Parts: sequence; structure tokens; C-alpha cells
Amino acid sequence: MTTPTALEVNATPLGLSRVVVPTAVGAITSYAGRRTGGAAVVMLHGAAARWTTWTPLLAASDRSAHPLTDVVLIDLPGWGDSGVRAPSLEHLSAAVVDVIRACGYDRWRIVGHSLGGFVALDIAARHPEETLAVGLVSATGGGVLDVLRRPLRGGLRLPGFAGMLLAMHVLHSLGRAAAPLLLFLRNVGLLRAFAAPLFRHPNEVDRSVSDALAGEIRPVAFLRAARAARTYDDRRWRRIRCVVRAVAGERDVFSAPSDDAWFARRIRDFSAERLRDAGHYAAVERPDEVLRSLTEVLAPGVEAPALRAAVRS
Repeated sequence: MTTPTALEVNATPLGLSRVVVPTAVGAITSYAGRRTGGAAVVMLHGAAARWTTWTPLLAASDRSAHPLTDVVLIDLPGWGDSGVRAPSLEHLSAAVVDVIRACGYDRWRIVGHSLGGFVALDIAARHPEETLAVGLVSATGGGVLDVLRRPLRGGLRLPGFAGMLLAMHVLHSLGRAAAPLLLFLRNVGLLRAFAAPLFRHPNEVDRSVSDALAGEIRPVAFLRAARAARTYDDRRWRRIRCVVRAVAGERDVFSAPSDDAWFARRIRDFSAERLRDAGHYAAVERPDEVLRSLTEVLAPGVEAPALRAAVRS
């Protein structure tokens, strides 16, 4: 079993530089580099996360024969160092595209985790010519939308996400008192327990991972994203022309197995894989396997068996 990788918080060893881009919703922070002249490899984190979520996957690629290049890791509005708020999913997607283009790219491959996967699909639908491929890691799908739109029925289907949503509502209702409460819970170690259901082996997750999650619990941003997803018209995904490849953990409390068929009914060229020994953060717990699963997106032209042999477990 692969040991989960610690998050890297310093961009320099990864060959990345901090880039702040002014957009219509405000300044967005990203980390870009490894430029070779190809299409951008854009990575979008999920709710309660930031760009560092992807550093285990970058480390896995660096152990392989095909390190990722032309990388753009973005702190989505509301999280990380991008403190601004996007009023809608359309504005959020537009801001991401502004960042990609400001980094000098006019074509891109996008990988999104959780909420980031939802955003990646929206961008692919709005920019079908520029989007070459989409990779989804435990993307927000039908199960989460069912909780948002039909709380009782959806909550029975995905109790983990329903509980998280309820917790965010409670924290939001506390107003300014939420911040000191979260700090207290973090100091006594209870936030680590709060995040445990997101992982298949929570006791083996590096402390940097749980600390990062604790630092990014932002109820306002979370609930704003939930509202945007609840009213989203996923019929627009019919415009997507590129391949869409998905991977999720079999123990993912936010992604129901039925989500794979739900995506397939909406996206023309879609396929999915479930990893036996992973939870919601598969790219942290099993980065090598996620890299292999998304070969067609991240390393076009490289056969999966060849990449599998090149990646050291």
C-alpha cells in the first residue's frame, strides 16, 4: 500500500512561480511553471482546499518517466490566497480561463477535484475548442446535487456530504464566532477527526493534509459554491467535445457509485474508474494510481501500461 504523500507548500521546489492575475471578480492567485510550449495542464482543487492539494500528484509524476509540464495550479475564488468571491459558476469559470490565458496558454487540459471537477466540466462546455481533455477526481456529481436539491432523499443517499453541508450551515450561523471555534477545534485536534471520513485510512494521512483542510474550512465560500451547483443546468455538458476521464475512491463519502452512470448520460466521451483503497482525496492517498487512471488526460500519447510500469509504487 502506497503511503499518502505530504502536501508541499513551497512552490519553488516544484518548479512553479506564484502568479496573481486580475480578473472580473478580483485578483486570483495561481502557481505556474515547467513551461515547454505545450497546452496548459490546469488543476482545480475542491471546496475547503487550495493549490497544494495537487502536490502529491505532481510528486508522483516526477517519479515517473513523464513528469507533468506546463502546469497551472489555481486557488479558486474564496479559498487559498484568492479571497475574492465569484457570484456565479459562470463568473468562476471565466476567472479561471482569464488566469490560464494570462499565463500564456490558449489551449488546456483540466483536472478538477470535487467542486473543481464541476468547474472543469463547465469550462469544457463553454470552451469546447480550447479544452483538449478533462480529468475528474471525485467530482461533484448527481449524488451531491441530489442532497442540495432534495435534502431528505439525497441525505439518505450521501449522508457524509449531507452532514458536511449541515456543519457548514451551523458554522455560517455563528457568524464571527465561527473563526475562534474552528481555531479551538483545530488546536485540540478535533478538526482532524472532522476530516477523517474523507480518507480511506485517516490515521495514515500526513499531518500537513489535515492541517490544510482545517485551514480552508470557509462556510461562506462552501455555501456559495453549493448554491451555484444546486441551480446549475448540466445539460450544457452536451457541448463538451473532448474526452472526460474520471477516477474516485470506492470509499468516497461524497461520490456515489451511481455518479459514474449519471455523468455518462450527460457527457459523450466519458469513462470512470473506482480505486479500491481510497476515499474522497484519492489524489492524496493514491497519487500514483490516479496518475495512471488519468493517463489519457495528463500524458496523451503515452500508453497506460507504459506509464504504469514507469510509476514507482
